Amino acid sequence: MTHPSVLILLWVCLVISIQSLQTTGLLLAGFPLLVLAYALSGTRLITLLRRTRWIMLSLLFIYAYATPGVAVWASLAQFSPTHEGLTNGLLQLCRLTFTLASLAILLNLLPRQQLISGLYVLTYPLRYVGLSRERLAVRLALTLQYAESVIWDTTGNWRTNIKQMLAPAEVNLHNIELYTTPFTKHDCMILTIGCALLVLVLL
Repeated sequence: MTHPSVLILLWVCLVISIQSLQTTGLLLAGFPLLVLAYALSGTRLITLLRRTRWIMLSLLFIYAYATPGVAVWASLAQFSPTHEGLTNGLLQLCRLTFTLASLAILLNLLPRQQLISGLYVLTYPLRYVGLSRERLAVRLALTLQYAESVIWDTTGNWRTNIKQMLAPAEVNLHNIELYTTPFTKHDCMILTIGCALLVLVLL
């Protein structure tokens, strides 16, 4: 099993790559990623996409009407979206969709405790500025537990979900265990390959 922190770093590299790729490269890399996410965790992927659908529509609307260019419907003049805006908006929607697909894969590979463990390792430098990694890990664990319960709750409508998110969370005292594993040569090799691929994409 690859170290959780390595998987998180690889995911960060993948997200940066997705934001850097242009149309052809983005589609060639993104659609296989989308298929893999659906195969590994279709329910989670659909839930993430459904929960962000209004953000996606708003993003497309903003790009379509705020980007200067040639009007799609010339008769509407300034009230028409532009070809350039729609193109850029759809490109950003693809990037967001593929990013969510990669997140679904990461969450499928890393259960909550392993995700927290990986972030705990990555926050090691915080100890040099006087911050407590343990306290951060506890807060993160509680936040993820609460957020997950809201996200997967499909019994209510959006108003109910907002009220749940704004309502004070119930405090349940319990122990949170962190499982840490040592780095191996295998982890270092995978991380090196991932960083090298990111550099190639950014060049």
